[in-house]
Amino acid sequence: MSPHRALFLGTVLASVAVDQAVKFWVRSALIPAESLHLPWPGVFEITLAYNRGVAFGMLQGFGVYLFPIALAICVGAFVYSERHPHEPRASHLALALVAGGAIGNLIDRVALGKVTDMFWFRLIDFPVFNVADSCITVGTILLLWRGYRSSLGHAETRPPAERAQDAPPGD
Repeated sequence: MSPHRALFLGTVLASVAVDQAVKFWVRSALIPAESLHLPWPGVFEITLAYNRGVAFGMLQGFGVYLFPIALAICVGAFVYSERHPHEPRASHLALALVAGGAIGNLIDRVALGKVTDMFWFRLIDFPVFNVADSCITVGTILLLWRGYRSSLGHAETRPPAERAQDAPPGD
């Protein structure tokens, strides 16, 4: 298995596994709206909330319609990663985080009809979110950063030894 494929698949599997494990734990430990007041009481807490909508609880009841979008994101990320093996590792990692997050929330939507959320920045009353949301956010930021670097002409970020492997023979 190529390194980019291993990174992509490993990251997708790890992000889905961690997301689903944390969601399972929170559903088992709390009732809706209950908070552990941990790890930082009044600032950042673990609480159980369900979201039948889209990001930040908008469009309640319409989350089920995200299925085709989530599926398209996952397939698109997989295909892009497969067809562009020489992209920098950051690109494969970013795509895998977005795909893994989409799959994590998709599992909840299909199995429960709603997404399990648990992380709450209580201090600023930020909407409750989960591991999958965090993966999607971090992956998207990485993709934007890669795009920004490419637009500045800094697209080639692989180490010289790795670039030399791609050089035509005789160079």
